[in-house]
Amino acid sequence: MRCAEKDHDVVPAYHSQRVPGGVQLDVRRRDEVRDVIRAVRPDGIIHTAYKQDDWATTALGAVNVALEADGARVVFVSTDAVFGHRGTPYDEDELPCPITPYGAAKAAAETAIRAIVPGAVIARTSLIIGSDGLSEEEQRVRRLAAGEPGAFYTENIRCPVHVTDLASALLELLASDVNGITHVAGPEALSRLELGRLIAIRDGFDPDLLPAVPGEPSDIRLDSRQTQSVLKTHVRPATEFLAGRTVG
Repeated sequence: MRCAEKDHDVVPAYHSQRVPGGVQLDVRRRDEVRDVIRAVRPDGIIHTAYKQDDWATTALGAVNVALEADGARVVFVSTDAVFGHRGTPYDEDELPCPITPYGAAKAAAETAIRAIVPGAVIARTSLIIGSDGLSEEEQRVRRLAAGEPGAFYTENIRCPVHVTDLASALLELLASDVNGITHVAGPEALSRLELGRLIAIRDGFDPDLLPAVPGEPSDIRLDSRQTQSVLKTHVRPATEFLAGRTVG
């Protein structure tokens, strides 16, 4: 765990799937948030909880954490989905323009957190990829390579980030004096198909087995250069962190 590696005492929170050493928490309930924060008394909070089809979890849950933070440093993990399709990258100074309910919920959470906790960090990121095959994109590669229905979109473009790079960057931001909007995404824009093919090659699958369709155009790129300039963490491009076979 990245926090442990950096000598932080960590108390993970979970909703339904138990985590060793963690505390159960429903962020939709402000009383539970208050009780947990009073019991743990954290110096910092990295808030990642979301559910794409649930406004209460994604938006109100984040508001509850901000309202009950009790002086703790807050880093809120947001998303590129606060923006809509555009052919040029978005930088940290641009206002949200979501086109999906999930993006709208995250944008609402960003706005509320900045008003409630002015010193908070809003860390927008993109597709998160691991090295253990458990991320959504990695699992999709396995399913489609096995012949299950579905396809990768060639017109859906994002800036993938490796989970360890993201975790290190979030810890850096937590300990820093940075506040406001940050972008923590990979420096390389790829289509879902290009990303899927890289994952397939890494994992020993034939990338030509992955079906592809254009899909609805959705080009959402985060320009993370401003944030990267203040970070020691090197946020790698997908072609770098997916090089080589790490999952059988």
